[in-house]
Amino acid sequence: MKKLGKTMNKSSFLIVGKHAVIEALKNPRRKVLRIFLTEESKKAIHRESQNKNLLKNIKVFFKTKKELDNYCKNDGTQHQGFVAEIEHLEKLELKEFIKKKDNLTLACLNEVTDPRNIGSIIRSAASFNIDGLIFKERHFPSDSKLMYKSSSGCMEHINIFTVSNINTTLKYLRDNNFWIYGLDSKSDKDFTKIDWKGNVVLLFGSEGFGIKKHTEKYTDFLIKIKINEKIESLNVSNSASIVFHHINQHKK
Repeated sequence: MKKLGKTMNKSSFLIVGKHAVIEALKNPRRKVLRIFLTEESKKAIHRESQNKNLLKNIKVFFKTKKELDNYCKNDGTQHQGFVAEIEHLEKLELKEFIKKKDNLTLACLNEVTDPRNIGSIIRSAASFNIDGLIFKERHFPSDSKLMYKSSSGCMEHINIFTVSNINTTLKYLRDNNFWIYGLDSKSDKDFTKIDWKGNVVLLFGSEGFGIKKHTEKYTDFLIKIKINEKIESLNVSNSASIVFHHINQHKK
């Protein structure tokens, strides 16, 4: 067979991994163009959804594990016998989404760029019922196999909003009755003491530098997660997961 890259659509890209591929197949909004499987992974798909043929109308190609390894050799992802060529979901508009909605919880990632961290945050956000994630368009790795693999299929279960300017977006949300909370380890305000009511945006800074000063001014409050004083900080994906879980419990 010809190398996949020579025949892919310009608008399509590859994802790998069992959960990423199966959840993409289950999502009626996602266009799956082709799927590359081992014989064993085909059986796993049928076991996963016995009442529905997930491979109906999908071009399926069977490969050996070694052949599938070629699709992952540049980034070190593990395909688990599953590779799919997909297209992006239709872009969501944040301004339309928030209209006539109350008690929303959104998270905004300010220059968080590591695709593994982003994928883990997406997984946590979907797991703990966060209503959407906001990214700066040029920082969002929209066709990253690493991100899809790390999200473990949760890309299909979360609202993603990409915007051209984070500061302008935060200002717009503040003007439309959202409270903006920035996570900052130097804050003296414990996030567990907040009354998490109403529309909320959680702002997370980059892995190395936190929230930039020119973005911090658009926050209403800076909050922190109390941790062992001997430990400098948590990974941004761990921080997000802790806060998401807490808010999910308090907003039920």
